[in-house]
Amino acid sequence: MIEAMGLEKRYGDKVAVHDLTFTARPGVVTGFLGPNGAGKSTTMRMILGLDRPSRGEVRVNGRRYRDAVAPMHEVGVMLEARAVHTGRTAAKHLLALAQTHGISRRRVNEVIEMVGLADVARKRAGGFSLGMGQRLGIASALLGDPATLILDEPVNGLDPEGIRWIRSLLRDLAAEGRTVFLSSHLMSEMALTATHLVIVGRGRLIAETTVAEVIASASPAAVHVRTPQSAALRDVLVGAGVTVTATAADTLEVTGRTSAQIGEAARTAGLALHELTPKQVSLEDAFMDLTRGAVEYATEAPHSPHPGTDAEKTLALAGATRSEIPT
Repeated sequence: MIEAMGLEKRYGDKVAVHDLTFTARPGVVTGFLGPNGAGKSTTMRMILGLDRPSRGEVRVNGRRYRDAVAPMHEVGVMLEARAVHTGRTAAKHLLALAQTHGISRRRVNEVIEMVGLADVARKRAGGFSLGMGQRLGIASALLGDPATLILDEPVNGLDPEGIRWIRSLLRDLAAEGRTVFLSSHLMSEMALTATHLVIVGRGRLIAETTVAEVIASASPAAVHVRTPQSAALRDVLVGAGVTVTATAADTLEVTGRTSAQIGEAARTAGLALHELTPKQVSLEDAFMDLTRGAVEYATEAPHSPHPGTDAEKTLALAGATRSEIPT
């Protein structure tokens, strides 16, 4: 378990992290999300004792990480996958780490197989591709068979097979009762891997919740309906609190009625339905909505012949509201 309590980190006049409190629990994959400059890296460094908090504290499995008797057995860490001696082979890099922590050569061989580096274990790490280097970093984190994993951008550079592999691995490790805490900018992958989220912006906690709750709270209460009798269905549905918008000749967008209510109304009226789908935003859309006022570097929308698109409105809102976030 990772428990952050009132964490704050100042660098002179700059506040990188302010009064940050959250918990990453065993048995759960916790995603740590935030825009660039949100304080994620600083927070992870404070968890590991690499940066000293200006205020507050953070505990891993009930104590400060620096007080751990066998650190690699308690916490597996990958903050920078390419932090290796480039002249060493993958096997020798892992063996050097193992020998400083009383870990057997057999375990080194196990993690090499686990991360798919068996064929290149005797090649120098300096010649590794980005994906191979990422696998080596993950192997280093897994070496001590730790109860807690902290990974920064674990899917960076991995191919589709590698992404699916790490997703399955992290879920399996959490299912074993381990704490899995990972940071990533790939929202689509985070939606498939994590169940719990800690979202920060400008060093402050924005939300601590589940993936499902974030998406549900951001999803419009609308239902996409496709029917060859759209005009007739519109007449059946219209009423107080209901909005029906035609988006194509055979397609309606309905707010104020649930899918079940629309389906029942169509059945009663004898109307055919070809599609009935509640609209749901992606985690990426929900994240952008939550953090639009906490973006440190907002880009300007390019010239477009269609002003007022959702993307442009989001960018405009980011510029209009980011100054409202206290620093």
